[in-house]
Amino acid sequence: MGRICEITGKKKLKGHRVSHANNKTNHFQQPNIQNRSVFIPETNAHFKIKVSTSGIKILNRAGGLSRYLAKADPETLNTRLRRLRKAILKKGLSPFG
Repeated sequence: MGRICEITGKKKLKGHRVSHANNKTNHFQQPNIQNRSVFIPETNAHFKIKVSTSGIKILNRAGGLSRYLAKADPETLNTRLRRLRKAILKKGLSPFG
């Protein structure tokens, strides 16, 4: 998995740099991806995640990774986060509170 945010799904954008003579060369804009280690109190372990800066903001607003995963739709998550979500819900964290 390259430079893709595991929370928002952001990835690189493709475009062109256009010269004065209208020559087009490929150009990519990379997302601001950070490698973070997040503590999950339900499993009593740290979890490494690749997340964009806007994804970090989403996690802070939700109250942490475990609360975000409890409320998230499993269809939108990748397999690593689905497994973690299942483990968190098994430990007793309610998706409604």
